[in-house]
Amino acid sequence: MSSGASASALQCLVEQLKLEAGVERINVSQAAAELQQYCMQNACKDALLVGVPAGSNPFWEPRSCALL
Repeated sequence: MSSGASASALQCLVEQLKLEAGVERINVSQAAAELQQYCMQNACKDALLVGVPAGSNPFWEPRSCALL
């Protein structure tokens, strides 16, 4: 690798680190509490918790009865 290419790679790395350093961060405990609150507020809309009504399930294969 040439010195110009490595200098360019290092410059890109420095720019990326500057961007990451500027990101606002919160405590894990605060993030966990907010996530738990969001989950509890939206639990009634979660299809994995309450199920999908049979009439509105797009994956339900319609059954047909054919007499031979």
